[in-house]
Amino acid sequence: MSAEPPVLPDADKARRWAAEELAKPEYRDVEPSWLETAWRNFLEWLGSLDGPSGPAGSVPTPVIGIVIVLVLAVAIVLARPRLNPAARKPKDVFGADSTLSSTDYRQRAAEAAAAGKWDDAVVDRFRALVRSAEDRAVIDPQPGRTADEAARELSVPFSAEAQRLAQAAAAFDAVRYGNRPAGSAEYQDMVRLDDALAAAKPERPVDRNQPAVLP
Repeated sequence: MSAEPPVLPDADKARRWAAEELAKPEYRDVEPSWLETAWRNFLEWLGSLDGPSGPAGSVPTPVIGIVIVLVLAVAIVLARPRLNPAARKPKDVFGADSTLSSTDYRQRAAEAAAAGKWDDAVVDRFRALVRSAEDRAVIDPQPGRTADEAARELSVPFSAEAQRLAQAAAAFDAVRYGNRPAGSAEYQDMVRLDDALAAAKPERPVDRNQPAVLP
């Protein structure tokens, strides 16, 4: 069986699709308006193709439609990440739940895991390990701290876990802010890391301002 060829819009329909898409309010809210400027210049170029004379006026109409659709697709791909509200808000670890203890977070994570809510379980277990480190005075409490910042700070007293900390922070951001679904494997990894940090003795940072003690 042969597949049917895709239906290509003519130039007028392609222009209308593009105008309707880029006229949405969220595109007007994007700053700076590089997309609007680029689109205006492109429309002016397309207008020049409608002239009755000159080599540009001989461009076939289907080609114009294809070009418009391609340009619109590229514009959407480039602009969508900027239009995503989750991508613009601060990626702090705790958010509105900043008053909970590490025990609270572990309990919430366990309950979410039991219910098969792996996204919530992964997020709360990472919060538990960060809050636990704050309670132990391994790192200082810091409002607005991101997952990456927490992982980097914890990699100093727990250098052996630096790689797993970076992976855990990436998983937290992907699930919490990137809308990527989590699974039981990611949750179990987070549990093992949290347990390992809780059982480990933090390394003392080297104070380079102190003179070396000679034997």
